Amino acid sequence: MKDTLITVKRKKTEIVTLIICFIIANLINLYAIISYKTSYSELFTMLGYVIILTLALYVIWTVIRLIFYAFKRPKRI
Repeated sequence: MKDTLITVKRKKTEIVTLIICFIIANLINLYAIISYKTSYSELFTMLGYVIILTLALYVIWTVIRLIFYAFKRPKRI
C-alpha cells in the first residue's frame, strides 16, 4: 500500500468546510426558532441536533465533491 499525505492546505479546506456547515446548521436552527416563535434558549439546548445536522451537511457536500471530481478527472486507458 502506498502512504498518503494530507497537506496543510487540504486540512484547512476541510476545517473551513466543516465550519461553514456548522454556520448553515445554526442558521437553519435560528430560522426554525423564529418561525415557530419559541425561546432563544433553544440555540443552546438543540446544539446536539445542530451538530448532527452539521455532520449530515458535511457528508452530503463531500459526496457531491467526490462525484464532481470523479467526472472531472481525466480517464486513463
